[in-house]
Amino acid sequence: MRITHLTLKNWRNFKQADFDLRERLVIVGPNASGKSNLLDALRFLKQIASPAGGFQDAVETRGGIPRLRCLAARNYNHGRVTIHISIGSDECPDEWSYEMTFTAEQRGRDRPVVAHEIVRRRGEPVLERPTSEDEDDPERMTQTHLEQVNANRDFREISEFLGSVRYLHLVPHLIREPERAGSVREDPYGSDLLLRMARTPSTTRSHRLRRIGEGLRAAVPQMDQIELVQDEIGHWHLEARYEHWRSHPAIQDERLFSDGTLRMIGLLWSLLEGEWGRGPVLLEEPELSLHTSVVKQLPTVFNRVASAGGPQILLTTHSNEILEDPGLGVDEVVLLTPGNDGTVALPATSVPDVHALLECGLSLAEILGPRTEPDEVTDLPRRLAGT
Repeated sequence: MRITHLTLKNWRNFKQADFDLRERLVIVGPNASGKSNLLDALRFLKQIASPAGGFQDAVETRGGIPRLRCLAARNYNHGRVTIHISIGSDECPDEWSYEMTFTAEQRGRDRPVVAHEIVRRRGEPVLERPTSEDEDDPERMTQTHLEQVNANRDFREISEFLGSVRYLHLVPHLIREPERAGSVREDPYGSDLLLRMARTPSTTRSHRLRRIGEGLRAAVPQMDQIELVQDEIGHWHLEARYEHWRSHPAIQDERLFSDGTLRMIGLLWSLLEGEWGRGPVLLEEPELSLHTSVVKQLPTVFNRVASAGGPQILLTTHSNEILEDPGLGVDEVVLLTPGNDGTVALPATSVPDVHALLECGLSLAEILGPRTEPDEVTDLPRRLAGT
């Protein structure tokens, strides 16, 4: 399964966003246009569906309703926030749909409350809230049925799917010194990466690390082998062997790896963790710290992972190298354009003359790149100089 459609109303930067999703989705746009906030809508649903999360926690950790409601939307959608997703496949894109609308409680309490929660399977209603029980006990609307195992039995498949969504924005320093992040499970910034590897069955772990090592040798030619080892006090480390002029290879661990090497390891591990039926992997600017020649290969890597039954991949990027990939379809890209009425999320298929321009030999980078540049970016040096 994968997410086949996403609709947002009054969510963060977006007064409204409404588009289809393929096995890959590349999100482009200027800085502060809402690329991360678009991915965060799915992280929000994951947090609701996760055992240690829930609706109240998901709103609180984001600063409350005022931080989630689009400032540009005025009273659009009656001031409420709506997230709607469809889940399915090419053959049946609406196998499931889940929609929730929420707002702040009235009468001065300002707690987040669910206004509507709707689940459909192949268009047929499975759940519609509020129910008569909700009306008799309004306190029930402080929780979604998505997060309650005694209430989501008929659509638990959605809850499990959303709970398996993974977000990755690795900070290499946190891999080298995980204690700086404290005890964080499923940390999107990578502090628990080595522990995730250690919890994986040894045969599976060895297989994945062998594949990662083979992939890394294409980008880091001196690297010969990579494995996970435990030191004398129980801490886990990634060790790699590097060939050089001596007869015996040098051994280094993650504390000496480059940022690019650590990002590649974390990226490849997260992709190999994915299984068909699990939620998508959300990637923030995977090109960071990587050589442009490596970045050019990322779309092909993502495509092969998806073709082999891996997870759906949604990523944000500023990289022209990714957009220049000839295998990237115009229906796999969403362009964000900020304005006075919020950010517009426009599928690249809707960009004027995009197909004609592609037929003329232009790449998506050449077509969309100028649309992601701030209008006055060339004035930056002059303004910094105060002239």
